[in-house]
Amino acid sequence: MHKEALGLVFSNKRYIALSATIFVILLMTLSIVSEFVFFSPSFLFYVPVYGIANFSLIVIVAALSGLVISLSIYRIHALGIGVKRSGSGFAGTIIGASAGACSCGSIGFAVVSIFGAAGGAATAFLTNYEIPLRLVSIAILAYTYFVSVRGITTQCKITK
Repeated sequence: MHKEALGLVFSNKRYIALSATIFVILLMTLSIVSEFVFFSPSFLFYVPVYGIANFSLIVIVAALSGLVISLSIYRIHALGIGVKRSGSGFAGTIIGASAGACSCGSIGFAVVSIFGAAGGAATAFLTNYEIPLRLVSIAILAYTYFVSVRGITTQCKITK
């Protein structure tokens, strides 16, 4: 079921390009926010030993997001349905990616200064539970992937 649905979607090079673009943009954004990529004084990519698990989760979230968004867009185009009727495709992706973007780093200071004590509490919560939140986002994205593949398989009449 998965092989047929992925073969159908990614037989079109537009969806391969879309998936790769989303992966790269999300990976770079989450890496910058999580302070694995620095631009000053020069470009530097550094993953410390204690951050390997966190960076691995960022890669998984970015890859699943690219895959799920491509599947959801294919499903919308192939079936001619709107985003509202497409099911949990985009909602799961947005929730999963936003839960994966929970590392605040330098952004935490701006959040605290704008929202005061509530921003400080939110920043502390997100920083303390960063890895569990990313695991939850991976679970949401995995569920969305299975729902999208099942929808493509049943609604597009893929036969084994």
